[in-house]
Amino acid sequence: MIETKITTELVRGVAELELTERGIRPHRLPAWVRQQFPDGQLLAVESQPSGVRIVFRTTADAVQLELHPTRLTYRGTNRPRGFVDVFVDGVLVLRDLLDGGDTIEVDLSDGSMTSQAGSAHVTSVAGLGTTDKRVEIWLPHNETVELVALRADGPIESESASSRLWVHHGSSISHGSNAAAPSEIWPAVASRSAGIELRNLGLGGSALVDPFLARVIRDSPADVISVKLGINVVNLDAMRLRAFVPAVHGFLDTIRDGHPDVPLVVISPIFCGIHEHTPGPGAIDTSTFGTDQVRFLATGNPADVASGRLTLAVIRRELRSLVERRADDSALHYLDGTDLYGASDAERLPLPDGLHPGPEAHRLIGERFATYAFGADGPFAPV
Repeated sequence: MIETKITTELVRGVAELELTERGIRPHRLPAWVRQQFPDGQLLAVESQPSGVRIVFRTTADAVQLELHPTRLTYRGTNRPRGFVDVFVDGVLVLRDLLDGGDTIEVDLSDGSMTSQAGSAHVTSVAGLGTTDKRVEIWLPHNETVELVALRADGPIESESASSRLWVHHGSSISHGSNAAAPSEIWPAVASRSAGIELRNLGLGGSALVDPFLARVIRDSPADVISVKLGINVVNLDAMRLRAFVPAVHGFLDTIRDGHPDVPLVVISPIFCGIHEHTPGPGAIDTSTFGTDQVRFLATGNPADVASGRLTLAVIRRELRSLVERRADDSALHYLDGTDLYGASDAERLPLPDGLHPGPEAHRLIGERFATYAFGADGPFAPV
């Protein structure tokens, strides 16, 4: 097998690649953000390569990717392992369940952590034939990985991206929580349906209208942009109404400093019953520890909405009004998140943990967004 050096020419959807003792760690946020705000939650999720792919052309019959995963687990809960999805000329040929790797277990009762080291994982696919083909390897959306080696029994060549680039920012739902596999998180479903390049800045627990995230988007290449804001602001009880609206204006102003005319969609939260009319903070229902499904709940008081605390209903109202007041920006659009997943969808496809959509709902959201945004009359339709 021939080993090919893993470089930025082969890896899509990243800010940069960090050299480690084992190999290469993909990062979705640049080093200056990680240095400026080394928050544990943010660092954990940005290093999970949601939406990141290794893409190349080859005549090889067999390909191997050796990687070393690190997974975060919580004592008393069962978090599913990640997958590696391998596509050849657009067709899924392998969905490989990770094993081995390092484990970091957190005890939510006291915040203590224990670590256990493990071995590397190898994803192998063979019988591809010796004709020229495009191989796309989607890395796990829910585990940090170090890329150790890329091997094939034929030459590997990088391929320049030929389609437009969609930059998307959102919460754990955009990150892919509860999705079946990395190519089935809802932004991946939408991007594959539309045939567009994806850079996913869905960051679990971290869509908080942070100024540095707006700067990242401002400074990144992008043909179309979407930002899905609100759920983390509510379930962290991070802002009151007076702070939230100006913060979103500033977030959009910063993006517009770098992309004044790029189509930009502001997406409000999907339906989430626990926070529709009840403010945060959100919490884990401790009575569900040790069960098959941990669930979330809202702990705020609905009466506090009158004094400026936020719910999803308030967030949707304010985001719609905010976009309307920026009507001079003809490339700015508003999408109500309940058009992607609403109350009736929750009856048919309930949120398994009360907060995040399940696999079928991820596919539904992705398909609906693709129809809305990339359709003939959509805001992201090719000009």
